Amino acid sequence: MTNFSYLCTVFYAMKMKGFRILVLAFFLCLMGCGQQEKDKVVLQRSFYGNLWERFDYVKNDVTITQATTYDLSLRISFTDEYEYQDISLVFTVFDEHGNPYRAKGYKFNLKDKEDHWNVEKVDGCYTYTLPINKRLTIVDPGKYQFRLEQKMPITPVIGVKELTLINN
Repeated sequence: MTNFSYLCTVFYAMKMKGFRILVLAFFLCLMGCGQQEKDKVVLQRSFYGNLWERFDYVKNDVTITQATTYDLSLRISFTDEYEYQDISLVFTVFDEHGNPYRAKGYKFNLKDKEDHWNVEKVDGCYTYTLPINKRLTIVDPGKYQFRLEQKMPITPVIGVKELTLINN
């Protein structure tokens, strides 16, 4: 075998090894993306001017075709303009006739007694992931509405940037 043939064989093997690495990296990326797809957005909202009015409901219609169980979390971001130590919310699920199927109020502490945020500031916001409703089961098929509302004493609430209701 000549040196040229040997070099071509080595180059081809390296090229194939690089191809295998590329395929492996692509496969691992797909697996990672699959993990991220586990969290499904049920509803999402960004607030213009970081203002959330009292009766400005954040809602989304969800069609249920078979018995479904939700494990819901709320990812919500605040700016420094938010002046309260907590946030009060009501999460309600309405059936297709507009009747409340499930409703629950929540109050989450966001700051400590010294008015310091309980999470790190990232990209100008304080973002929390809060449990909303674990094991919410809807048995009957139909169209349901998932709705979040803020129940703060003074409105509009300033400093709420966005929220996302996630099915984990």
